[in-house]
Amino acid sequence: MMNDAPAPTSAPSVQRILIIKLRHHGDMLLVTPVISSLRQNYPQAQIDVLLYQETQEMLASNPELSTLFAIDRQWKKLGARAHLGHELALLRRLKAQRYDLVVNLADQWRSAIITRLTGARIRLGFDFPKRRGFLWRHCHTQLVPVDNHAHLHTVEQNLSLLAPLSLPALSEHVTMSYQPQDWQACEQRLQKQGVAGSYIVVQPTSRWFFKCWSEEKMAATLTALQADGHQLVITSGPDAREQAMVERILALCPPQGVISLAGQLTLRQLAALIDHAKLFIGVDSVPMHMAAALQTPCVALFGPSKLTFWRPWQATGAVIWAGDFGELPDPDAIDTGTDERYLDLIPTDAVIAAARSTLA
Repeated sequence: MMNDAPAPTSAPSVQRILIIKLRHHGDMLLVTPVISSLRQNYPQAQIDVLLYQETQEMLASNPELSTLFAIDRQWKKLGARAHLGHELALLRRLKAQRYDLVVNLADQWRSAIITRLTGARIRLGFDFPKRRGFLWRHCHTQLVPVDNHAHLHTVEQNLSLLAPLSLPALSEHVTMSYQPQDWQACEQRLQKQGVAGSYIVVQPTSRWFFKCWSEEKMAATLTALQADGHQLVITSGPDAREQAMVERILALCPPQGVISLAGQLTLRQLAALIDHAKLFIGVDSVPMHMAAALQTPCVALFGPSKLTFWRPWQATGAVIWAGDFGELPDPDAIDTGTDERYLDLIPTDAVIAAARSTLA
């Protein structure tokens, strides 16, 4: 629905913009087309983002942004008074920016209240069914329907919030930015472990193990690529369970031509590593979205996630969906703590063939 509010004014009058997205790392990457679209249409504007502190790495090097404002989810553990103090300090900083436009991509009440308290004259939000009521409407000057979101990728959903601005052009390109020193740090690690020339990055882990392939199938794939003469670099997050999974995979592979940087890289260093790789192989995870954003050829393994929403946007290579090889449960019914490996429906040969075809 649309509120009864004046249409946004011309581009020159929008000088200060705040984008709000309070979600996970991958979600932040998929916000970059909104950032780019606003930058293209308001080239002189200050564009800021409000996000969760732990996701800052995804946007910290983005050249189109001015400032990242972060909410630390640990504030609530400091006690009521300290928590309130941090929240009020953040609000004061945001109000001081005197925003002309707030683009609230989030669905939390906190995001709506912050949107309202900025005092921006244009405050866009989604008309989420679960948020219909006076307060949500009051926090925004215009609400954009979500009726067609079930058929749109997350990138397209995000961009749809800009419709009231009637922008002449939108960018659908996802970007992942890093600094030269991030690649230099990777080069040093690669040289130290004897990797010279081209290499393949393999990310077998996700923080949700139901999105992972079995160690045995991943090891068989790596062994086939080792036999083809490729150098392999295995990565993972810093979590001990993820690193243990990598160790189990490596124990099943020949030692030659494979190294592990599991848990050793920052997200921006990982982006640099993926950007310089000749191929990325991985499961549904943040690094997979990075590979797609960086246009590194990839073989992406998908299980019961909503493919319409979360397939790697603008990816080159192959997306292999477990649902093509057997029945998957409803994504909304998944117990995220399960030990079930839904990707195990995918045969090893399919992944090896996709990797070889992409490398050819």
